Amino acid sequence: MASTLLSRQLTHTLQQNLKFSLTRCRYISQPANKGDVDVEFDGPLMKTEVPGPRSRELMKKLSEFQNVGAVNFFCDYEESRGNYLVDVDGNRMLDLYTQISSIPIGYNHPALIKVLQNPHNVSTFINRPALGCLPPEDYVQRLSESLLSVAPKGLKQVQTMSCGSCSNENAFKAACIWYRNKQRGEVIHTKEELESCMINQAPGSPDITILSFMGGFHGRTFGCLTATHSKAVHKLDIPAFDWPTAPFPKLKYPLDEFVRENSEEEARCLEEVEDLIEKYGKKGRNVAAIIIEPIQSEGGDNHASDDFFRKLRDVAKKHGCAFLCDEVQTGGGATGKFWAHEHWGLDDPADIVTFSKKLLSGGYFYKDELRPDMPYRIFNTWLGDPSKNLMFSEVLNVIRGEKLLDNVNASGKVLFNGLKELQVLYPHILSRARGKGTFCSIDAPDETVRNQLVLQMRNKGIVLGGCGEKSIRFRPTLVFRPHHAHLFLNVFNDVLGAHK
Repeated sequence: MASTLLSRQLTHTLQQNLKFSLTRCRYISQPANKGDVDVEFDGPLMKTEVPGPRSRELMKKLSEFQNVGAVNFFCDYEESRGNYLVDVDGNRMLDLYTQISSIPIGYNHPALIKVLQNPHNVSTFINRPALGCLPPEDYVQRLSESLLSVAPKGLKQVQTMSCGSCSNENAFKAACIWYRNKQRGEVIHTKEELESCMINQAPGSPDITILSFMGGFHGRTFGCLTATHSKAVHKLDIPAFDWPTAPFPKLKYPLDEFVRENSEEEARCLEEVEDLIEKYGKKGRNVAAIIIEPIQSEGGDNHASDDFFRKLRDVAKKHGCAFLCDEVQTGGGATGKFWAHEHWGLDDPADIVTFSKKLLSGGYFYKDELRPDMPYRIFNTWLGDPSKNLMFSEVLNVIRGEKLLDNVNASGKVLFNGLKELQVLYPHILSRARGKGTFCSIDAPDETVRNQLVLQMRNKGIVLGGCGEKSIRFRPTLVFRPHHAHLFLNVFNDVLGAHK
């Protein structure tokens, strides 16, 4: 009884302290800098529930010719600014989901508008070339100034693509080509290989595999779906390859209270990876590559320690597998470093790093030895989009000029600490706060409560996203400032306090 009363008293005290600190933050937050003032609103402004009448009307019309089950609401992108997304009913919402983590510096950023208004750029936006055959004159310079200027450590080659799925799909192909050429040595392709691949048979279509992890998400194309294990709806009714799937560590939180248990869990998963590589090897189905996300995003924002990834990298080297790091969602600065794998502290972190989302198009960086041995082996019509690369070059200018990685770390500290305080105040609703930079998440008791919270927050003017079975994920822009984090925490506190 005494412990129960003490617990209630502590909870009441924490609630009062948080209310005081959060309310105060509304008034003492530092004003936005000049670049933000030009584009930002003062805060959310709600006129209707979401979706409102205009959104519902448009959903009804759209449903006449496609499935609209995933549509949340229709947007007015012309009116959206900075961290605020405006819908077609005039509701203005602070966006902490940003088009599934793909808006780097906010809506309608003035620097990007200037790129569009520059008459020298008109041709780039109008004429989309088949880059593999007919690249524009300034293409080498543009790549050097943009993508290659942020190339991961040890990777000097880059292949552009259009989206995350095709980035990973072609990275798989590059790894398989590299692996087979390594097996052949100096021997060129045989007549038998050239003929058998045309009827999907060995040896031209080899029985090699890609190892992936439970909870991982790598895209929705055929190879990517085989390596994806986040939700059944993604995979149902689609044929899949017989590729090995290893367990991803299921860490217990708070991390500092479960050091031994989490270390044992990671060791178990690493042991299973090696067992699978050896098992498939004995069946003549060698593992050509291992693919993993630095943080499993769609699968539930699942983390592992830096030590786990360092050891996994060693396992890949030991068994001669290419190591593919999928940074489609984690890349671009949201974790406080431009690449999430930088947190591992490795000199040789990966053989291939894939990207998309915040980098505005897609593609992958890779080591010299993974360069295709012939043309057209990694190929499609567009191979990316020079106009998106032009925009990304300006995004990098803004990131560097405004020191946005520093901002991510400052805002992330406010966001993460606030989430940890809220889970203490509402332990029956929230748990397992986790994150790096602003790349944060927290768990609800179940999917139903998670979805209720996301909807309630949306109707209060905050856009959030879900992931995994019951997680809420936060994916704000790089210009999400500490005062935006305080604003969010105030609203979240109110919604949690009223939640039944």
